Amino acid sequence: MRGIAVKPWNKAFQVAAVYVGTIVGTGFATGKEIVEFFTQFGFMGFFTILISGYFFISLGTSLMIKAIDLQAHSYEELNRYLFGNRLSKGVNFLMMAMLLGFCIVMLSGAGAVFEEQLKQPKIAGVLLTVFLLFGVLLMGSKGLLAVNSFMVPLMILFNLLLLIHTVSGEEITNRFFFMPEKLSYWKPILYAFIYPAMNLAMAQAVLVPLASEIKDKVVIRLGGMLGGLILTLLLLSSHLTLITLPEVAGYAIPMAVVMKGMLLPLFWIYVIVIYGEIFTSILGNMYGLEKQLKTYTRIKSPFIFTGIILFVLCFSFLDYSMLLRVLYPLFGYISFVFFVLLWVKANKQPVER
Repeated sequence: MRGIAVKPWNKAFQVAAVYVGTIVGTGFATGKEIVEFFTQFGFMGFFTILISGYFFISLGTSLMIKAIDLQAHSYEELNRYLFGNRLSKGVNFLMMAMLLGFCIVMLSGAGAVFEEQLKQPKIAGVLLTVFLLFGVLLMGSKGLLAVNSFMVPLMILFNLLLLIHTVSGEEITNRFFFMPEKLSYWKPILYAFIYPAMNLAMAQAVLVPLASEIKDKVVIRLGGMLGGLILTLLLLSSHLTLITLPEVAGYAIPMAVVMKGMLLPLFWIYVIVIYGEIFTSILGNMYGLEKQLKTYTRIKSPFIFTGIILFVLCFSFLDYSMLLRVLYPLFGYISFVFFVLLWVKANKQPVER
């Protein structure tokens, strides 16, 4: 009986790892995204993280449960339920364009890690990432699960180490209650909604086929709630760490800068972890994008992956900070309609087909 009870938790952890690994992409792992949406607002950012965390726990789980109810194998089928037959076609193409945009930002971020932290040419990081992507993507969902199950615990461990080091210092007390001058309260509150909207809209490309493949609602519910809780804790720990860094908005990889200042002996390992998390996020998005494109064409997966990677590669040399600062809030506003419809329809039973 004990073995039977443990098995759902083993699978649930894998689901949680993929969920976290998909959300914790370039901007999250580097800290740049957290600064843009939360930390720049000081004390207000702490409360807006709690709001976002609630949606990651509740709506992230609902999204996967709904995918099982609909027997949806790609996000196209979920969007058809949310938007209707006519609008869903346009929404799906928009989602694909956004997924490509995310992949461009992430690949550019991988290059930025090499450029800012390793003092190597950006092209070296971009090309290494492309080479690794080809290898893992051809393994399908098994490769996705394996990479995330390994990288996510490492990311959690390093975040906790940084948090423990941060809260033991004197600076955290002063910085925690800091409020920027001329703060407009509507913007952080709005960001508390558009941040999970953006991430869940993009994560559906991975979470929908994953839930459909597993089919077990108990496992999915446990995994979704666990993943959402981990994401909330990671956001909080990263925020509490980043508020101690002066001029935090001026860095492309602020989390690595904090690590270098606090725990220098672990710095190089942490840079590898950041790179690994960026890699897992690109991997998840490309995996979901390939699943969607397969519904439109009979081209074999290796050729689809090659086309996606080459397209993304063409734009990945644009400035990473600029790409994130412009595209991520834009994607958040676009995704807000998806977010609201998912929230409204989460507990409704789909009509039998």
